[in-house]
Amino acid sequence: MAKWLHSTSFADLPSHLILEVLTSGRLNARDLVCLELTCKMFGGSHELYPLKFRSLVDFAAFQLCISHSIYSGMGGESQKQLFDRCQGKWKRILRFLQLVEKSSNIVETSEGNMQIATGRYHTLLISNASVYSCGSSLCGVLGHGFVTTQCVTFTRINFPPSIYVEQVSASHNHAAFVTRSGQVFTCGDNASFCCGHRDTSCRIFRPKLVEALDKIPCKQVSVGHNFSVFLTRQGQVYTCGANTYGQLGHGDTLEGPTPKIVQRLVEIGSVIQISAGPSYVLAVVNDGRVYSFGSGSNFCLGHGEQHNEFQPRVLQTFRLKDIHVVSVSAGDEHAVALDSNGFVYTWGKGYCGALGHGDEIDKTIPQPLNSLKNHLAVQVCARKRKTFVLVDTGVVYGFGWMGFGSLGFPDRGVSDKVLTPRSLDSLRAHRVSQISTGLYHTVVVTDKGKIFGFGDNERAQLGHESLRGCLEPTEIFIQNLEDESTASESESSNL
Repeated sequence: MAKWLHSTSFADLPSHLILEVLTSGRLNARDLVCLELTCKMFGGSHELYPLKFRSLVDFAAFQLCISHSIYSGMGGESQKQLFDRCQGKWKRILRFLQLVEKSSNIVETSEGNMQIATGRYHTLLISNASVYSCGSSLCGVLGHGFVTTQCVTFTRINFPPSIYVEQVSASHNHAAFVTRSGQVFTCGDNASFCCGHRDTSCRIFRPKLVEALDKIPCKQVSVGHNFSVFLTRQGQVYTCGANTYGQLGHGDTLEGPTPKIVQRLVEIGSVIQISAGPSYVLAVVNDGRVYSFGSGSNFCLGHGEQHNEFQPRVLQTFRLKDIHVVSVSAGDEHAVALDSNGFVYTWGKGYCGALGHGDEIDKTIPQPLNSLKNHLAVQVCARKRKTFVLVDTGVVYGFGWMGFGSLGFPDRGVSDKVLTPRSLDSLRAHRVSQISTGLYHTVVVTDKGKIFGFGDNERAQLGHESLRGCLEPTEIFIQNLEDESTASESESSNL
């Protein structure tokens, strides 16, 4: 019996067991493609699936698609449109769904799981559950203690050994971290209660547990200017901090000293993604509707007017046209959305071409970005007068204000305007997995786990000690944990 078990290969298993392994959820679309290319059994007929599927892997991809939360929430017409846009290839549909799902959080690379988040003058990075930061430590936002004013290279933030961080968010003066267990830590300036702690007498220089959420597991956090938004694993939204424009969503303008649930969204449905702008919030519900609240300036709320909204209000443009939105990005003066078919929409202030429509005209409600309609977008990213769109082939498109080179086009001036989407050819040799842009700098992560940055580096926000700025993507390196450990041991021995 032992000899038989030892000589049995995966290919000898019954087809239904092989299918069970393929659809377990532990494989991504690229894994399935590799299996199909390297082993004949995955591409052949096993009489286990309908003839309309090309192979066992194709059938497995189909099964994973129909069980995916994004796909199952789409209407029949949207599903058909996505099928057609992907040329009827279930593996490509699965890749699209998985890439969109990961775009706001951790992405898988050959070097492990990673996420990048850019703040005003700093950058946060997750690499295999460890967190690193670089740039200006204004108000303690880097999380290294009160003696640290700047980190010129990516430096590891010390969390307790049992804490594994899976999502980060960076803003002007504070940062937030979500752990594998769903706990939330914050650091930075808590003067407006934005860090979720009642004590506002001093800044928080090291990540501190938000006790009000300790028994409420979260999966995402998004921080704005002096306020924070938390998304729980149950699809509920909590907010705290400044509330001058109603950005906390409670129907008033009272500051929130600790995280409080946004009751209106509980009545609406389960939220799947959040994005905080400087003073407003966008929230995507599982049925594809988008709600906004907070400051109405620059038409960022997408309602065709500039009134502040003190409670979540649905964007009628998407609802009336039955557009199923899966992801949003709230910029400083404009906003971007991605729908379930990979189409992109922009609205808000059009200055410098940040909306990508070939002009600088404001758009009061979401407008489709037709110049990218032939591409399948998987991530959208908006910040100060610029926008990036990542498509499923790993190519990045940028438009808006160059802002010290933060659009990544070395042939354009540091203050030029790019009015329509243009691909970052300097990154064509790499497949980009995620992008994040700050005030004047931008950082990307590739599928190989490489990190590239471009734009302003005056405060070392790109993690380079000697460069003042990068007009084209320049690779960023992380100090090895082994080096840090060696350095710590050396310091200890000298004490």
